[in-house]
Amino acid sequence: MAKIPLVDVHMHIYESRATGQYHKQSYEIWEYGARPPSVRFSSYSGDLGDAIHAITASGYDYGISVNLFGVELERGEAIAKLPGDLKGAERARAVAEIDATMPDRLRAFNRWACDVAGKTGRIIPFVAVDPWAMSPSHNVAHVEELADRHGARGIKLHPVVQRFTPNDPRMEPVYRACVERNLVVLSHSGAAQGTIQFAEPRAFADLARAYPDLKIVLAHLGGGSWRQTLELAQAFPALAFDCCEIIEWTGAPGAPTVEELGRLIRDIGAHRVMLGTDFPWYDLDRTMERVMDLPILSREEKEAILGANAIGLLGLA
Repeated sequence: MAKIPLVDVHMHIYESRATGQYHKQSYEIWEYGARPPSVRFSSYSGDLGDAIHAITASGYDYGISVNLFGVELERGEAIAKLPGDLKGAERARAVAEIDATMPDRLRAFNRWACDVAGKTGRIIPFVAVDPWAMSPSHNVAHVEELADRHGARGIKLHPVVQRFTPNDPRMEPVYRACVERNLVVLSHSGAAQGTIQFAEPRAFADLARAYPDLKIVLAHLGGGSWRQTLELAQAFPALAFDCCEIIEWTGAPGAPTVEELGRLIRDIGAHRVMLGTDFPWYDLDRTMERVMDLPILSREEKEAILGANAIGLLGLA
């Protein structure tokens, strides 16, 4: 019997285990409400060694790294490292110097992600784009370089963390470049704390309408705003989705039950949904088991979610 393809389309890989642990501990998962006892977090910290071990131990063929770079996150971390006795004008100068380095920080972050992925043969890099970090033309030039010379197969967006809406005019040249180079856009989707809902599913309608040839993957099936997802999916049949995190949080107050999640995927079309884990938050083998345990879907549909759908979207061998 032929092996079932296994692809994790939503992994995060960090430069060190300490950095991974920092991000795991500082990222608040609030939109699903109170955590059910069934939610289990991974023990991995998320450096390259952890990622390779998790992929190999679970029998996966590929993992897609979709690391996040946000100017405000990076700025906050850098400022926190300034000497505590730095005050007044000296501190202001130091902060200004940090702000001026954001383009270089983003470039270095993405090149590192591509370089470590290229050494493995099993990790495929998506690179971060933040419209606040560089001008549209510089973002385009950077993405094109990474795609042409460093193996990038897509870009990762997190509108909530990065504080922009998907139809932001600054992103339009980037989207056009992605269409031209057949790059996938994988974006966080879900609720935001505050009045502006940057990434709820309906916020992507303008983008999907304006760029019908753009390959768009919405992470988390809409997260805490999952009840909007089916309407968007029906309006734009080319959209694809991953099921990371939401599948672990089924049964939480703001998440679907397992029956509702299975029905949502069936109604969207299982051929449009892919497995994602949000590693190192959740484990690859456990997420695979949860997909296979979903009700309503056929075994063939579940197996396609595990890998075949991603192989088709990304053109993987």
